[in-house]
Amino acid sequence: MNTKEALAVLRDATTDEAKAVEFFESRRWPDAPACPRCGSMAVHKIVGKDGRREAHFRWRCPDCAKAGKPCQYSVRTGTVFEESRLPMRIWAHAYWRACASKKGVSALQIQRETGIGYRAALFMMNRIRFAMDDGAEAPKLSGTVEADEAYVGGKPRRRNNQQTSKHPGNTRAPVLAVVQRGGGVRVRAVTEVTSSNLQRFLFENVTPESRLMTDEARMYRYAGRMFKGGHETVDHHLYEYARGDVTTNTIEGFFSLLKRKVYGTHHAISREHLHRYVAEAAYLYNTRKLTDADRVACAVKASEGKRLRYSDSPSEAA
Repeated sequence: MNTKEALAVLRDATTDEAKAVEFFESRRWPDAPACPRCGSMAVHKIVGKDGRREAHFRWRCPDCAKAGKPCQYSVRTGTVFEESRLPMRIWAHAYWRACASKKGVSALQIQRETGIGYRAALFMMNRIRFAMDDGAEAPKLSGTVEADEAYVGGKPRRRNNQQTSKHPGNTRAPVLAVVQRGGGVRVRAVTEVTSSNLQRFLFENVTPESRLMTDEARMYRYAGRMFKGGHETVDHHLYEYARGDVTTNTIEGFFSLLKRKVYGTHHAISREHLHRYVAEAAYLYNTRKLTDADRVACAVKASEGKRLRYSDSPSEAA
């Protein structure tokens, strides 16, 4: 299927419920439909007397029935959209907008485009962001990597101390990130930036043989000694931004996208939900070389085996 055909299928999925279900089924089970509970492929669609699929587009697994287990399921089972009352065409539209918008899409925009309530739109978008988070499953970065931190999310009390002030008026939250040149990025929202959590973040996401590039911040010095490829820095206080191939411009470029996403699209993000938004930004960056249709397909596949209940989100009204 070429790009135009894939986009046409995705476009149809946003307007017709049956086509939306077929779209999600084909992306979740590209080879053959399988039972999400036992993995059996000896499954069949439940159809009515007229030969059409029943209203909930369910499947039946004979193997689960023989074992005395629940034997009916749908494409929603075992995913982030399980037990959602929203039509699958709404989910298809939300996935498309989330994956096609370089700087993200707000829940209010989804509300305007689909006609659903704001709380439903916000929870749906947080479910999609949860699916985009690969967490500890992502392979470690290697080669030449750049690390840095940024402060995003709220509005500082004073302009000149927006990063270091601990005043209650400063609502910005710190974000750690490391990017492999020509490769992917790993991001994590933290409560504060310390030498210990910075070292832990780097060791969990970067191989020891890598070459580390950072700015002149002292917290990177100890962590830098642990990388066999060496640790080199640029001194931004001296207006040094590149010295040969020693630079942090790649990670700065990612943070510019993240900040434009926050300030231009969402305007403000609470600390409770920041980790979902940075996971979405990382997913869009890591899949930047894919087409929109392929990016949606990867996001749908990543939603399998994940579940986010309403009670798991700290404040859906944030």
